[in-house]
Amino acid sequence: MGAQQYGSGSLEQTLRRHHWQKRVLLVAAPTPAHPDFKAQKALLATRDFLVLDVVYTRLSDADKQFLAQKTGVSPRSFSAVLIGKDGGVKLKSARPMAPATLFGTVDKMPMRRQEMRRGVVQH
Repeated sequence: MGAQQYGSGSLEQTLRRHHWQKRVLLVAAPTPAHPDFKAQKALLATRDFLVLDVVYTRLSDADKQFLAQKTGVSPRSFSAVLIGKDGGVKLKSARPMAPATLFGTVDKMPMRRQEMRRGVVQH
């Protein structure tokens, strides 16, 4: 899992590129110095996630609109949003998510259960 600032293309294009490939955790905040932004990143362990750093001041107007419509995220606060491989929002929090909550949510997903039955290990 690596943090990535989406940069090539729009936020929507970045999410589409990973559709059915990766679970995406959007870590969004007004600035990279936001304490919850830093805390969420510190809580994450390696897993089959793409972590996208979404800093509102760096978003285009189109990306801000897409983010609000897709996730309901406000550009004035911190948000962590788990997006499943199917592209749907699975979990959203205004506070950093504990790894146990995040991974527990993923492990309950039908696709993850199929992966576990096939022996796909995630670290």
